[in-house]
Amino acid sequence: MTGPLSGKTILEVGHMLAGPYCGMLLADLGARVIKIEGPEGDIGRTISPHAIGAHNAYFASLNRGKESVVLDLASEAGQADLRRLARQADALLTNLRPSAIKKLGLTYAALHRVNPRLVCVALTGYGLDGPFSESPAYDYVIQAMTGVMMLTGDPDGPPVKPGYSAVDNSAGIMGALALVAKIVEGRGGQMDVSMYDTLLSQLNYVASGYLNAGVRAERIRDGAHPYIVPAQLFAAREGYLVLFITHDKFWRLFADALSRPDWLDDPRFATMKGRQDNRDVVVAAIARELRADTAEAWAERLAPLGVVAAAVQTLPDALDGPLTASRDMVVEVPVGANRLRMIGNPIKDDGHRGEVRPPPGLGEHDAILRAGRGEETGT
Repeated sequence: MTGPLSGKTILEVGHMLAGPYCGMLLADLGARVIKIEGPEGDIGRTISPHAIGAHNAYFASLNRGKESVVLDLASEAGQADLRRLARQADALLTNLRPSAIKKLGLTYAALHRVNPRLVCVALTGYGLDGPFSESPAYDYVIQAMTGVMMLTGDPDGPPVKPGYSAVDNSAGIMGALALVAKIVEGRGGQMDVSMYDTLLSQLNYVASGYLNAGVRAERIRDGAHPYIVPAQLFAAREGYLVLFITHDKFWRLFADALSRPDWLDDPRFATMKGRQDNRDVVVAAIARELRADTAEAWAERLAPLGVVAAAVQTLPDALDGPLTASRDMVVEVPVGANRLRMIGNPIKDDGHRGEVRPPPGLGEHDAILRAGRGEETGT
């Protein structure tokens, strides 16, 4: 394995999304990630109705490049094997409930005597300790509790959840950052990353408006930005266009492209402040103009001017499109007679080209455990 984390060994005791995604990011960067699974395996192995050879598509999308060993961590033998693995590891990553993390000895407090330089990262819903630590936590629930759902969607509709697991994925990224930061520090310790904290931190300027000015953020029609006008979704003659104009310079270019010189003299339109104060008038005027052509045509017309505009694509449009291909963001791994297609590594390192390896079968690398037992007994 090559990459900036080559030579680092990370143990992963995770299931479903946040922990496995974190571990996969680290594996993509060259780390040796040993996935510790119970006898029944990660529940992610059974979630998707789609299979490629022996691999479940959901599990495969989150666990490529890892090794799998089966341990019953509730048993004395499983705990002994965990300690053997931890002795040689650089970090341990888990995303179980806090009570399970502590009960199964997956904390720095439990393992520091075995390996004082071990970095332990716990990804939980609300933190390792505290009055809410044992409350059930899933992506949907965290979005509801942080106010994110209430901020998403149109004002006259219900709260809306984004179409992918934003919290789980964000927590996985934050967990990877925490783990690498502690390794760089050069000493072991416990890192506590909660899904709730992670999503709340991403509300940054929206939360700041309330904390410092008492502004209660509300949903704005068509996903509009609270400060920038126009920055939202527009219906075209065919399809939808996202328009995002941040500077008056680009507003002038946009007005010229639409043959609306009057927008450059009208104080309601000419400046960002004017557009902010007259949002409804400005948005309605733009909407009328954009209905004259398709979203694709508008995007092609505006892009060369530097005006930020894009037609809203479907997921297949994006995955099969030229931009994804140019970034090597769909990768293929041979799996027997089949080919497993997955999203590639978003981090491009000019020092090496990462190797894409298939996800592991359950217990495929149990020989690691047998070798460790042999070393301990001298056989």
